[in-house]
Amino acid sequence: MNAAQAAAFLRTLAEANPVPETELHFRDPFTLLVAVVLSAQTTDAAVNKATATLFEAAPTPAAMAALGAEGIAPHIRRIGLWQAKARNVAALSKLLLERHGGEVPADRAALEALPGVGRKTANVVLNVAFGQDTMAVDTHIFRLGNRTGIAPGKTPREVEEALVRKTPPELLRHAHHWLILHGRYICKARAPECWRCPVVALCNYRDKVLVPPAGGAVPASS
Repeated sequence: MNAAQAAAFLRTLAEANPVPETELHFRDPFTLLVAVVLSAQTTDAAVNKATATLFEAAPTPAAMAALGAEGIAPHIRRIGLWQAKARNVAALSKLLLERHGGEVPADRAALEALPGVGRKTANVVLNVAFGQDTMAVDTHIFRLGNRTGIAPGKTPREVEEALVRKTPPELLRHAHHWLILHGRYICKARAPECWRCPVVALCNYRDKVLVPPAGGAVPASS
């Protein structure tokens, strides 16, 4: 897929959802950062259930650091890798106090220096909390990039760089949201719903599913 086709792909998704938003619940840059750290290998819905009580108990870095890993753990036991995540959230909260005066930095290097924060997490925070034009590549976007041909790559970084190159500047602010939501609800991992896909004509996927299941049943989300 060339740059013009990629732009048409994204513009079509944009028409259906002009101002997309993350599905993670958050109050400010700190709670967004924590929610994104917790979301690794876990659904946003599961994270939202966990953070509903966690953010009531500890809405600030100081409160979260005081809670500590042992205090964080009971709130997040329902999500994957909860033990490591509890340690990371406690540690990053402490470092925010020590290094940044309790504020979340709007800087990639500073974010990635925090425990549990990788490039994807930093990109989400920079984009959602600070309005920067970043491309956060999760499993949905990685799959979409390769399946559709919009941005093939062997690694998330390769897909990210290809998408940034091909995305018109005016679309970059929201592009990763359009792609994540498209991958989550239509271009699913196990059962892509190509019959209702708005960009099916632009997609290079060879095994398109152009007819819905018998009886009109919708496959479970992947």
